[in-house]
Amino acid sequence: MQLRLASYNLHKCRGLTGPHAPERNLEVIAGLGADLVALQEVDFRFGARPEALPRALIHEATGLVPAQLRTTGETSLGWHGQTLLMRPELAEAAQIRRLPLPGIEPRGAIALRLDRLTLIGVHLGLARSSRRAQLERLAIKALRLSGEAVAMTGDFNEWHDRRGLEPVEQLDGFKVLAPGPSYPAPMPQLRLDRFVLSRNLRVIASGVDDGALARRASDHLPIWADLAIE
Repeated sequence: MQLRLASYNLHKCRGLTGPHAPERNLEVIAGLGADLVALQEVDFRFGARPEALPRALIHEATGLVPAQLRTTGETSLGWHGQTLLMRPELAEAAQIRRLPLPGIEPRGAIALRLDRLTLIGVHLGLARSSRRAQLERLAIKALRLSGEAVAMTGDFNEWHDRRGLEPVEQLDGFKVLAPGPSYPAPMPQLRLDRFVLSRNLRVIASGVDDGALARRASDHLPIWADLAIE
Protein backbone atom coordinates (compact mmCIF):
# COMPACT_ATOMS: atom_id res chain seq x y z
CA MET A 1 0.00 0.00 0.00
CA GLN A 2 1.40 3.37 -1.05
CA LEU A 3 0.11 6.82 -0.15
CA ARG A 4 1.14 10.41 -0.68
CA LEU A 5 0.82 12.44 2.52
CA ALA A 6 1.07 16.22 2.59
CA SER A 7 0.94 19.04 5.11
CA TYR A 8 0.14 22.69 4.46
CA ASN A 9 -0.25 25.72 6.73
CA LEU A 10 -2.70 27.95 4.84
CA HIS A 11 -2.13 31.14 6.89
CA LYS A 12 -5.90 31.70 6.70
CA CYS A 13 -5.69 31.84 2.89
CA ARG A 14 -4.24 35.35 2.98
CA GLY A 15 -0.81 34.81 1.53
CA LEU A 16 1.75 36.91 3.35
CA THR A 17 -0.27 40.12 3.65
CA GLY A 18 -3.62 39.52 1.92
CA PRO A 19 -6.05 39.60 0.30
CA HIS A 20 -8.08 36.56 1.33
CA ALA A 21 -7.83 34.32 -1.77
CA PRO A 22 -8.60 30.66 -0.95
CA GLU A 23 -8.71 29.69 -4.63
CA ARG A 24 -4.90 29.98 -4.68
CA ASN A 25 -4.53 27.56 -1.78
CA LEU A 26 -6.98 25.12 -3.34
CA GLU A 27 -4.99 25.14 -6.58
CA VAL A 28 -1.81 24.41 -4.63
CA ILE A 29 -3.52 21.55 -2.74
CA ALA A 30 -4.82 20.06 -6.00
CA GLY A 31 -1.34 20.21 -7.48
CA LEU A 32 0.11 18.13 -4.65
CA GLY A 33 -1.74 15.02 -5.86
CA ALA A 34 -1.95 13.78 -2.25
CA ASP A 35 -4.20 11.08 -0.83
CA LEU A 36 -4.22 12.68 2.65
CA VAL A 37 -3.48 16.31 3.53
CA ALA A 38 -3.10 17.79 7.01
CA LEU A 39 -4.07 21.47 6.96
CA GLN A 40 -3.36 24.17 9.52
CA GLU A 41 -4.91 27.65 9.92
CA VAL A 42 -8.04 26.80 7.93
CA ASP A 43 -10.16 29.12 10.12
CA PHE A 44 -9.91 32.79 11.01
CA ARG A 45 -8.45 33.33 14.46
CA PHE A 46 -10.93 35.49 16.34
CA GLY A 47 -14.62 35.62 17.20
CA ALA A 48 -16.61 32.60 16.05
CA ARG A 49 -13.52 31.45 14.09
CA PRO A 50 -15.35 31.07 10.76
CA GLU A 51 -13.78 29.03 8.00
CA ALA A 52 -11.10 30.74 5.93
CA LEU A 53 -11.03 27.82 3.49
CA PRO A 54 -14.61 27.49 2.18
CA ARG A 55 -15.65 23.87 2.54
CA ALA A 56 -18.11 24.17 -0.35
CA LEU A 57 -15.19 24.64 -2.79
CA ILE A 58 -12.88 21.89 -1.57
CA HIS A 59 -14.13 18.81 -3.41
CA GLU A 60 -14.70 20.49 -6.77
CA ALA A 61 -11.28 22.18 -6.69
CA THR A 62 -9.19 19.32 -5.30
CA GLY A 63 -11.12 16.04 -5.52
CA LEU A 64 -10.67 15.68 -1.74
CA VAL A 65 -13.15 15.87 1.13
CA PRO A 66 -12.64 17.27 4.65
CA ALA A 67 -12.74 15.04 7.70
CA GLN A 68 -16.09 14.87 9.47
CA LEU A 69 -15.22 16.07 12.96
CA ARG A 70 -16.62 18.24 15.70
CA THR A 71 -15.14 21.64 14.93
CA THR A 72 -14.15 24.59 17.12
CA GLY A 73 -17.32 26.52 16.30
CA GLU A 74 -20.52 26.27 14.28
CA THR A 75 -18.98 28.08 11.30
CA SER A 76 -15.48 26.60 11.63
CA LEU A 77 -13.98 24.11 9.20
CA GLY A 78 -11.43 22.69 11.66
CA TRP A 79 -10.53 22.12 15.29
CA HIS A 80 -8.03 24.66 16.61
CA GLY A 81 -7.69 25.68 12.96
CA GLN A 82 -6.82 22.19 11.71
CA THR A 83 -8.52 19.70 9.47
CA LEU A 84 -7.61 16.71 7.32
CA LEU A 85 -8.49 16.28 3.65
CA MET A 86 -8.65 12.84 2.03
CA ARG A 87 -9.74 11.04 -1.07
CA PRO A 88 -13.48 10.18 -0.83
CA GLU A 89 -12.86 6.43 -0.91
CA LEU A 90 -10.65 6.75 2.17
CA ALA A 91 -13.25 8.82 4.02
CA GLU A 92 -15.69 5.91 4.03
CA ALA A 93 -13.52 3.91 6.45
CA ALA A 94 -11.87 6.77 8.36
CA GLN A 95 -12.21 7.13 12.12
CA ILE A 96 -11.46 10.63 13.46
CA ARG A 97 -10.43 11.62 16.99
CA ARG A 98 -9.51 14.95 18.52
CA LEU A 99 -6.47 14.96 20.81
CA PRO A 100 -6.28 17.87 23.30
CA LEU A 101 -2.74 19.09 23.90
CA PRO A 102 -1.17 20.98 26.83
CA GLY A 103 0.53 24.36 26.56
CA ILE A 104 0.20 28.10 27.02
CA GLU A 105 -2.10 28.48 23.97
CA PRO A 106 -5.14 26.31 23.20
CA ARG A 107 -3.86 23.57 20.90
CA GLY A 108 -4.99 20.17 19.70
CA ALA A 109 -4.15 17.43 17.23
CA ILE A 110 -6.38 15.37 14.95
CA ALA A 111 -5.93 11.62 14.56
CA LEU A 112 -7.33 9.83 11.51
CA ARG A 113 -7.30 6.06 11.61
CA LEU A 114 -7.54 3.94 8.50
CA ASP A 115 -7.23 0.19 8.15
CA ARG A 116 -3.42 0.21 8.03
CA LEU A 117 -2.42 3.74 9.01
CA THR A 118 -2.96 6.33 11.72
CA LEU A 119 -2.28 9.91 10.60
CA ILE A 120 -1.92 12.62 13.25
CA GLY A 121 -2.13 16.24 12.12
CA VAL A 122 -0.46 18.79 14.40
CA HIS A 123 0.12 22.51 14.77
CA LEU A 124 2.39 22.94 17.77
CA GLY A 125 2.73 25.99 20.01
CA LEU A 126 4.96 29.01 19.67
CA ALA A 127 6.84 28.40 22.95
CA ARG A 128 9.39 25.57 22.96
CA SER A 129 8.31 24.48 26.44
CA SER A 130 4.76 24.03 25.12
CA ARG A 131 5.98 22.20 22.03
CA ARG A 132 7.97 19.75 24.11
CA ALA A 133 4.98 19.07 26.37
CA GLN A 134 2.76 18.59 23.33
CA LEU A 135 5.23 16.20 21.68
CA GLU A 136 5.50 14.22 24.91
CA ARG A 137 1.71 13.76 24.89
CA LEU A 138 1.79 12.73 21.23
CA ALA A 139 4.71 10.36 21.82
CA ILE A 140 2.61 8.48 24.39
CA LYS A 141 -0.17 8.20 21.81
CA ALA A 142 2.27 6.92 19.18
CA LEU A 143 3.69 4.31 21.55
CA ARG A 144 0.19 2.98 22.22
CA LEU A 145 -0.07 2.33 18.48
CA SER A 146 3.21 0.43 18.46
CA GLY A 147 3.27 -2.12 15.66
CA GLU A 148 0.92 -0.14 13.44
CA ALA A 149 1.89 2.37 10.76
CA VAL A 150 1.87 5.85 12.34
CA ALA A 151 2.58 9.16 10.61
CA MET A 152 2.55 12.55 12.31
CA THR A 153 2.75 15.71 10.23
CA GLY A 154 2.11 19.42 10.39
CA ASP A 155 3.60 22.73 11.42
CA PHE A 156 5.93 21.89 14.30
CA ASN A 157 6.88 25.58 14.77
CA GLU A 158 10.41 24.44 15.69
CA TRP A 159 13.05 26.46 13.86
CA HIS A 160 16.03 24.52 15.26
CA ASP A 161 17.13 21.35 13.45
CA ARG A 162 18.76 19.75 16.51
CA ARG A 163 16.73 20.98 19.46
CA GLY A 164 13.13 20.78 20.66
CA LEU A 165 12.03 17.53 18.99
CA GLU A 166 13.55 15.16 21.57
CA PRO A 167 10.26 13.50 22.67
CA VAL A 168 9.66 12.07 19.19
CA GLU A 169 13.30 11.69 18.12
CA GLN A 170 13.79 9.33 21.06
CA LEU A 171 10.81 7.14 20.17
CA ASP A 172 12.03 3.66 19.37
CA GLY A 173 11.67 2.97 15.66
CA PHE A 174 10.45 6.47 14.69
CA LYS A 175 12.25 8.93 12.44
CA VAL A 176 11.81 12.66 11.82
CA LEU A 177 11.69 13.76 8.19
CA ALA A 178 11.99 17.42 7.18
CA PRO A 179 11.82 17.45 3.35
CA GLY A 180 13.29 20.95 3.12
CA PRO A 181 12.93 24.60 4.16
CA SER A 182 9.26 25.60 4.08
CA TYR A 183 9.15 29.00 5.82
CA PRO A 184 8.89 31.85 4.94
CA ALA A 185 7.36 30.90 1.61
CA PRO A 186 8.94 33.61 -0.62
CA MET A 187 12.49 32.79 0.59
CA PRO A 188 12.28 29.59 2.67
CA GLN A 189 14.98 29.19 5.32
CA LEU A 190 13.43 27.16 8.17
CA ARG A 191 12.19 23.55 8.31
CA LEU A 192 9.06 24.23 10.38
CA ASP A 193 6.97 21.58 8.62
CA ARG A 194 7.88 17.94 9.21
CA PHE A 195 6.86 14.30 9.28
CA VAL A 196 7.38 11.80 12.12
CA LEU A 197 7.17 8.25 10.76
CA SER A 198 7.10 4.80 12.34
CA ARG A 199 9.53 2.09 11.26
CA ASN A 200 7.00 0.34 9.03
CA LEU A 201 6.64 3.39 6.78
CA ARG A 202 9.23 3.46 4.00
CA VAL A 203 9.91 6.82 2.35
CA ILE A 204 9.90 6.53 -1.43
CA ALA A 205 10.26 10.25 -2.12
CA SER A 206 9.60 13.56 -0.37
CA GLY A 207 9.76 17.23 -1.13
CA VAL A 208 8.55 20.81 -0.76
CA ASP A 209 6.27 22.52 -3.29
CA ASP A 210 8.18 25.72 -3.94
CA GLY A 211 6.39 26.74 -7.14
CA ALA A 212 5.51 30.34 -7.89
CA LEU A 213 1.88 29.98 -6.78
CA ALA A 214 2.80 28.24 -3.51
CA ARG A 215 5.19 31.09 -2.71
CA ARG A 216 2.30 33.57 -2.98
CA ALA A 217 -0.58 31.57 -1.50
CA SER A 218 0.63 31.29 2.13
CA ASP A 219 3.54 32.11 4.41
CA HIS A 220 4.38 28.35 4.49
CA LEU A 221 5.17 26.04 1.60
CA PRO A 222 3.46 22.62 1.59
CA ILE A 223 5.49 19.47 2.15
CA TRP A 224 4.77 15.98 0.84
CA ALA A 225 6.02 12.40 1.19
CA ASP A 226 5.32 9.25 -0.80
CA LEU A 227 5.19 6.36 1.66
CA ALA A 228 4.90 2.61 1.43
CA ILE A 229 3.28 0.74 4.32
CA GLU A 230 5.29 -2.41 5.01
